[in-house]
Amino acid sequence: MPDRWRSARCSGGSSISPAHGICRSGCWRWCCLCEEYLRWNLPVSELRPDIPPSVPVSADHRPRLAFLYSLPIGALGGLIGLGGAEFRLPVLVGPLGYAAGQAVPLNLAVSLVTVLASLAIRSGTLSFASVVPLLPVVSSLVGGAVVTAFWGASLAGRLSNEQLERVILVLLVVIGVALVVEGLLPSQLPAFLPPDLGWRVAAGVAFGLVIGLVSSLLGVAGGEIIIPTLVFAFGADIKSAGTASLLVSLPTVLVGVLKYNSRGAFAKREVFGQMVIPMGIGSVVGAVVGGLLVGAVSASALKVGLGIILNISAWRVFRSKHGKG
Repeated sequence: MPDRWRSARCSGGSSISPAHGICRSGCWRWCCLCEEYLRWNLPVSELRPDIPPSVPVSADHRPRLAFLYSLPIGALGGLIGLGGAEFRLPVLVGPLGYAAGQAVPLNLAVSLVTVLASLAIRSGTLSFASVVPLLPVVSSLVGGAVVTAFWGASLAGRLSNEQLERVILVLLVVIGVALVVEGLLPSQLPAFLPPDLGWRVAAGVAFGLVIGLVSSLLGVAGGEIIIPTLVFAFGADIKSAGTASLLVSLPTVLVGVLKYNSRGAFAKREVFGQMVIPMGIGSVVGAVVGGLLVGAVSASALKVGLGIILNISAWRVFRSKHGKG
């Protein structure tokens, strides 16, 4: 670690933590990721050797690339009823050149855009009456998810970039395998949880804890976990599960975004114009197109194929960086 960094002090006089590059007084929050250290004339890769140099992508090109990449991702997600956030993350870290610690909060912000858009679309086309019987389950899922969404965003800030990439790789591989398994299962199975309300609420909180953690560590809305949970664990039909999933995702993602924001992840507001807005628009447009094409391709076969693609892309983007280690 450079001696200049070890002795660096912020404008408030507090020392900089050499472990994470976060000022203990809080006035240089997330400085290693939002490039505040440029005032010390040191590149981020020198201050944090665990963060590999980003792929050089011009700021002028990023909005266009973000939109173009998000279109097919949103369309494929729309075909199987998901937002596609798990597929956006390898793109943010790979072709778009963000470090993992930057990509996760950006992905979460895009997920918030897609969830809000999906809720607006569903409110005009579907009735929420079918979700009423699921409200106790939805409430318990939210109760567990918001706790770990808050904690997970804090955890991501304490992990080194390499550690975070390893966590992301494991979670993406698990989700990819889950997509393959889900694609091979029958579309309707009896709920494996008993109908007793106490059991369902307790299980909902437990599932919610997992959902919130995955959401905040990957920057996803969690539909890839919430929908199968509602269908297979609680016996919900697929349409009701899709709507209920959005009701769980909205507070979960919102808590994660607010926590990341408090840590300074969005200190550079230009990321909204360069990445969040164009990628959010592309994801929504793609999802609408994908929704219109539902039935053109077998959803089960598509889930199997996308699960395999997700595993391959996650391995290539995240594992290749540590292959020599």
